[in-house]
Amino acid sequence: MTVTKQSAGELTSAEAEQARRRRHRPTARAWVIVGLLVVFQIIAFADKAVLGLVAPHAMPELGLSPTQFGFIGSAFFFLYSVVSVLAGVLASRISVHWILLALGVTWAVMQFPMLLGGGAAVLLATRIVLGGAEGPATAMSLTSAHTWFHPSRRALPSNLVAIGSTLGPVVAAPFIAAVIGMWGWRWAFGALGIIGLVWVVAWLLFGGDGPYRAGATQPENASAEDLTTTAEVASDATETDVVDQQKPVNIWYALGSVAFFAALFGAASNFWVQGFLTTWLPQYLGTVIGLSLAEVGVYTTFPWVLGALVLLGLGWAGHRMMQRGRSAHLAIAVPFGLSTAVAGLAFLLIPVAPGGLSVVLLSIAGGCSLVFPMSASALGYAVGPKQRPIMMATLGGFAAIGAIISPILVGWLMTAAGYEAPAAGVEPSAATVAAMADGVHLAFLITGVFLVTAGLLAAIFLRPEQLGRRLQERHVTAAS
Repeated sequence: MTVTKQSAGELTSAEAEQARRRRHRPTARAWVIVGLLVVFQIIAFADKAVLGLVAPHAMPELGLSPTQFGFIGSAFFFLYSVVSVLAGVLASRISVHWILLALGVTWAVMQFPMLLGGGAAVLLATRIVLGGAEGPATAMSLTSAHTWFHPSRRALPSNLVAIGSTLGPVVAAPFIAAVIGMWGWRWAFGALGIIGLVWVVAWLLFGGDGPYRAGATQPENASAEDLTTTAEVASDATETDVVDQQKPVNIWYALGSVAFFAALFGAASNFWVQGFLTTWLPQYLGTVIGLSLAEVGVYTTFPWVLGALVLLGLGWAGHRMMQRGRSAHLAIAVPFGLSTAVAGLAFLLIPVAPGGLSVVLLSIAGGCSLVFPMSASALGYAVGPKQRPIMMATLGGFAAIGAIISPILVGWLMTAAGYEAPAAGVEPSAATVAAMADGVHLAFLITGVFLVTAGLLAAIFLRPEQLGRRLQERHVTAAS
């Protein structure tokens, strides 16, 4: 008789668990939002990749040296930090829906001056403004996605949004190469501007905030399915829900924590690689590896394709781990750190590898270092929804310093090695190829050491739940 009662109890418990999971299942609209955010990220990173793809045509026409061109590549990140932090603060006061709309409009508009004949000064100015507007993109995208998903289900949609950043160059590189071949390099900017305007219209029609946003009782423009989800958020609290129920804390303690600096160091190493990939990778493949423009358009996508696969795999694994009750540290932070360290090891091997193998290693090095959004997603578990965009945006803003330094450093190392850009239509000499190889390979060694160190530190010290507990204890102590 006792066995029968226990079996019945176990059945009831299992049914209750299944019911809980059904209540936390995301709505159809949640996945529509994720789809729009993926496209948003694709456009953002296509905007970054375009500069490297037009380099062989723009540099001689605009009269730019490698150092000057590297400076323009770095200029993209000059306002990145400032606007990221400001957007994070703003997102704690107004809907992130409108912030994303404003960013999308700015991206589109800033492409057209180069289409209309702008010179080097215009290119510099538009890249600075464009970079500032793209600074908060990942943090705002993740914040928006998190408003539509229960905390235990955020690992996968977060990584899907992140995959958009890797698909940007994958989609853009062949497309932009084709546009350049047909209509010239200036139309590469114009095409991206038109695509950006199309996204803005789609976001106006279908975008919005979800039931898990800070202080929400129901999402804007909610459907009946959305409202059911919202009502159940309050009635079905579990241990995981504590993430969204944390009280606002002293944000300076959070930003000064070991966990934040571990995330920052890891994220900066990822941005460091992005700066190289979007500014110098096409030039390296064309000059040192000896690929044609069409081949560069294809091979440039390899790191980004691998990055998408890495994010998809780690996102799925993290989702499974968190569904089984594992912490964000183990499910998100540790995979982020290990992936970054693997990228560093690949960079260290490239200078001693033969041509074909170097392309493979470069793909691994680039792909495994395109996981920055995972550091932001992990850090989001340390604070409540109201302060989450501030943490994420501040992380992304200051991490972008890595992308400011790397393009200038690579250009300087190339110049120091004796590289000079050949005139338009002139094949580079053997000395020119050797100079570029020497400068870039030294940059690879520096990058590899940076990535290995930063990745291991993030895997060990990025512990968001531990930070969250300390912040809440400090809050209680200060209030008593």
